[in-house]
Amino acid sequence: MWFKNARLYCFTQAFEFSAEELETKLDAQLFHPCSSHDKSKYGWISPLGKDGEMLVHALGDYIMVCAQKQERILPASVINEATEEKVAELEARQGRKIYRKERRQIKDDVFVSLLPRAFTRNQQTFAYIAPKENLIVINTVSATKAEALLSLLRESLGSLPVVLPESKRAPSDVMTRWLKEQHASDNFVIDEDCELYNPVDGSNIVRCKGQDLYSDEIQSHLEAGKQVKNLGVTWKSLLSCIIADDLTVKRIRFEGMKEESSNEEVESAAQKFDQEFAIMTLQMSEFFQDFFSAFGGLDDS
Repeated sequence: MWFKNARLYCFTQAFEFSAEELETKLDAQLFHPCSSHDKSKYGWISPLGKDGEMLVHALGDYIMVCAQKQERILPASVINEATEEKVAELEARQGRKIYRKERRQIKDDVFVSLLPRAFTRNQQTFAYIAPKENLIVINTVSATKAEALLSLLRESLGSLPVVLPESKRAPSDVMTRWLKEQHASDNFVIDEDCELYNPVDGSNIVRCKGQDLYSDEIQSHLEAGKQVKNLGVTWKSLLSCIIADDLTVKRIRFEGMKEESSNEEVESAAQKFDQEFAIMTLQMSEFFQDFFSAFGGLDDS
């Protein structure tokens, strides 16, 4: 289980639930598939999927959980077409014009009638809790998906005192300085991707991919006042990613670690999961130390 992204939240109080206690709490919000008239369902599943039964997967100091959303796929074009057919049939049969209010009701009725026949789509959101590091790490860049998982966890536990991390130094300022000085810090090396923006005009954006970020062109943008919003970096030659100015970590690649993991023999999917989970959390723990240090540490105020 390799995370591709990391949206971080910090506990403001110590997380004191054991894995066993957490398992009991999550069971109240167990995932159940959509019934014929449900548009969507959301709940907890085993992080191991069909290979596991427990909703909580603990390994060492880390606890993995997974929320699943199932939704029925009913394209707006299908609803609109069926609505128009129904409206045309009623107008022809009753010899009158169907107006907006009645049309909306017909559309609602069409939606309800079509819903049971719609296909379903499942989406999982994984997260791991690191109690000793006071962190929840969610495998998404989407604030909406992250907040949905946190809301479900809050509902399961009764409360969840977490906040977005705030560093002592503004990430955008630090990364802009890295690019100007053509040198990063804290075991980071600048890669070839970045996004620059104009603080005065947020719509004035320059995106660079696979480009020499030490070029005169990039330096000209920086001299004109643009700042870094996203920056591609490599950490210790083990992990590459995009760091965003809100401390979200995107497009994580564990190439060296994945190769190390794939060379070891495992007997089952559960063992493979544990192996990858252990390597990932160990390296991510070290990564986050340098990550927060690069921005002056976290603001505890």
